[in-house]
Amino acid sequence: MAVYAAVMTGPGAGAIATIELFGDSAQAVLETIFQPSGGGAVSLDAGRILIGYMVDGAETIDQVAIGCEAPGRFTLHCHGNPLIVERLMKRLQDCGVDLVKAERLRVETLGADEPTSAIAIEGRLAMTDVKTLEGARIIASQTEGGLSAQARLWQQQGASVSLDDVRGQAGRILHDSDTARLIISGCTIALIGPPNTGKSTLLNALAGREKAVVTDVKGTTRDWISAAIHLPLLAATVIDTAGLDADLVSPDEAVDQAAQAKSVEVLLRADVVLLVLDRSRSMAPLGNGLSDVLVDKRVLMVLNKTDLPARFDPGDVPDWSGPVVSISARQDAGLDKLIDGIQHVCGVMAFDTTLPIAFTSRQRRLLERLATVSSCPEATAIIRELLEGPLSV
Repeated sequence: MAVYAAVMTGPGAGAIATIELFGDSAQAVLETIFQPSGGGAVSLDAGRILIGYMVDGAETIDQVAIGCEAPGRFTLHCHGNPLIVERLMKRLQDCGVDLVKAERLRVETLGADEPTSAIAIEGRLAMTDVKTLEGARIIASQTEGGLSAQARLWQQQGASVSLDDVRGQAGRILHDSDTARLIISGCTIALIGPPNTGKSTLLNALAGREKAVVTDVKGTTRDWISAAIHLPLLAATVIDTAGLDADLVSPDEAVDQAAQAKSVEVLLRADVVLLVLDRSRSMAPLGNGLSDVLVDKRVLMVLNKTDLPARFDPGDVPDWSGPVVSISARQDAGLDKLIDGIQHVCGVMAFDTTLPIAFTSRQRRLLERLATVSSCPEATAIIRELLEGPLSV
């Protein structure tokens, strides 16, 4: 049988691209051009998830995650730059692989084994929207392990498992799913704080290019500006908001009032909040009710302008402010610590990618029911639906 490869994600740039490889000699091809992280022999047994590098001789093409779905069937997840995807496909072609359209590959794989559960089908569908390689690894882990394995274990245990255990395990899966979502789908980071604390300069520093106008005029940013960035474990959208300053807004300044209302709206839907303060000034009032909004948020306090003499009193830091990082956005100083801080408050630094997690609304809805289930027959029905569907696609 010939070996086929197709790009399964849409055209154009994206965070992650997915390539499927299918055929009797597919494993032999990968053994030639794939090097696992840490070195050692390539082991491509079905059910394994590998992180490593696609190479062309001594040259590294890209870091990839490989899902070994079945004998002769593999899914490669690489960075979504079209040039990288084109280079990988050319490397596969040089190894004798036939490059085909996604529809043709579906026809070729029609006779292959179908996914063993509804979760596995959802995993294949979800791969097109994954934002990071670690996220692809999490999704791939759910096909035979992860959530699929946990649901099958519940099913095998039947009435011998206590409802308290099932409820507790379902609750833990939902909790872990909140962290996994950030790795899989990306997160939104809101920059908030009084005017002229350096939020726009910080946005530009994180984005690596000028996105926001930077001046010394108080209240320059009157609408939100965003930039897409990639951290080691997270794809993120950073939003620079208008300064939250009650003294800036008068009853006649409708534009400023609308801008600050928009800032609060962005703040409410953000996954992470960076409270940016000027280390060279005394702490300014943050506005009434802000602490109530931020109390349950992932908050990181950023003391900016370390290149200037410090006048900030640490005793003024509110209890809900979270960890504190000192930086100079203008001089790009301390940004590595800031990035580590963002990943720390998100809980992704040491996240186990093999944990069972819910990655679709259907799975989450069923697990929420399972976390409050009141009878064994009801639990059995929910677990069966988790594994067997029906699906909403």
